[in-house]
Amino acid sequence: MQTRRIETVQTGSGVAVNKVLRNTYLLLAMTLTFAAVVAGIAMAMNLPRPHWALVLVGFYGLLFLVAKNANSAAGVPLVFALTGFMGYTIGPILNMFLGAGMGDVVLMAFAGTALVFFGLSAYVLMTGKDMSFMGGMMQAGFWVIVAMFIANIFLAVPALQMALSALFILFSSGAILMQTSAIIHGGERNYINATVTLFVSLYNIFISLLSLLGLSND
Repeated sequence: MQTRRIETVQTGSGVAVNKVLRNTYLLLAMTLTFAAVVAGIAMAMNLPRPHWALVLVGFYGLLFLVAKNANSAAGVPLVFALTGFMGYTIGPILNMFLGAGMGDVVLMAFAGTALVFFGLSAYVLMTGKDMSFMGGMMQAGFWVIVAMFIANIFLAVPALQMALSALFILFSSGAILMQTSAIIHGGERNYINATVTLFVSLYNIFISLLSLLGLSND
């Protein structure tokens, strides 16, 4: 049984799989470090929290550029531009929590994000399970999140915000499972796209945990 699992993980050319995994996790580690540095600078300079419209335009604009250049030399610098921008958006949020004396909430959100990522990644890598069956659910979940996000902008109801944060965590967890599975089963051969998917998922989980824990603390 164990031999079969190992063979499954090595599907679609073991060398190619290992190369994509190695490059993805290396770039992910580098971008997470870079985003943390940018967030630290934003905190030290006490930069204001950007308007949600600017965040959306900046995020989707850079995401589009990364996708367009994922197979070119410009791909990696654009990934750092995207993750650095996302790191900047985290800085003011962390200052807000720390200023409110909720440093413990930040630590719990960080620990929870790390636990979710390593747990889900280890599950897929150890079992070699194909998670592509989740595609339909993820599509439906995306449109539910979009509808709830728009509603939350106008309503700003705490219960709706908590539900949205919980959905973001579930959706992002599904994205981590699917992306890791796609790499080991040969469906993903571009480490830039894989890195962005994993980074965005970690960002969403962290921010959502901050929101949930912060609201619970209140």
